[in-house]
Amino acid sequence: MAGCAARAPPGSEARLSLATFLLGASVLALPLLTRAGLQGRTGLALYVAGLNALLLLLYRPPRYQIAIRACFLGFVFGCGMLLSFSQSSWSHFGWYMCSLSLFHYSEYLVTAVNNPKSLSLDSFLLNHSLEYTVAALSSWIEFTLENIFWPELKQITWLSALGLLMVVFGECLRKAAMFTAGSNFNHVVQNEKSETHTLVTSGVYAWFRHPSYVGWFYWSIGTQVMLCNPICGVGYALTVWRFFRDRTEEEEISLIHFFGDEYLEYKKRVPTGLPFIKGVKVEL
Repeated sequence: MAGCAARAPPGSEARLSLATFLLGASVLALPLLTRAGLQGRTGLALYVAGLNALLLLLYRPPRYQIAIRACFLGFVFGCGMLLSFSQSSWSHFGWYMCSLSLFHYSEYLVTAVNNPKSLSLDSFLLNHSLEYTVAALSSWIEFTLENIFWPELKQITWLSALGLLMVVFGECLRKAAMFTAGSNFNHVVQNEKSETHTLVTSGVYAWFRHPSYVGWFYWSIGTQVMLCNPICGVGYALTVWRFFRDRTEEEEISLIHFFGDEYLEYKKRVPTGLPFIKGVKVEL
């Protein structure tokens, strides 16, 4: 897939993904169809079938693989918006759906714009890891069960608003880090230094050594605060802290190997930004 992306005209994947994301988000118009006489479930089924038929007609692999993922994320975003403005106990879950779909879509879009050489279907991060999938499913199950048996727990608006602020902060910080790093940013820790790889210490990297990890850390915890999920809230905090502790140490070993004293000096001046994580220990 990466090879196909490299041969495509510059920016074509970004334009394709944006067009199909917006196409999926057009599910926001579904209430108009129901007012016209279609039943909700029937209208939704016809809408989904029509979207897939249109994508199959317009695109062939590998572009279809990009289109169907972006369209799916746009569809989730649109459904989340509809749910957010509903007068039900699921409205905060709609906030979560919007946050989750935007996170995964923007990972692909920013990579397509900023570092197209590293672009692949994996840039959507939809298949990040088994642990990531299990964590997401666990949070959905917890929200559903608690919403059934303790619905008042899911109506703490100020707490959900706090979680939303954490999500927005984390998302903005991570994307700022990706844009600042440019072609130096990669979703996979690099073990070999490329010719164009430089040490970025400006912008948000002047605040934190690992701003993209800091952003993802607070984004992930914020999603559970938004959902008022006490169990997954604690579980996410412990799990992502351990993940980024190990990931930071792994990455800094490579960065010290790549940049030597230059990175060690930077490491002394700038913190990781992650609570109680100092990075790899260096014995002098």
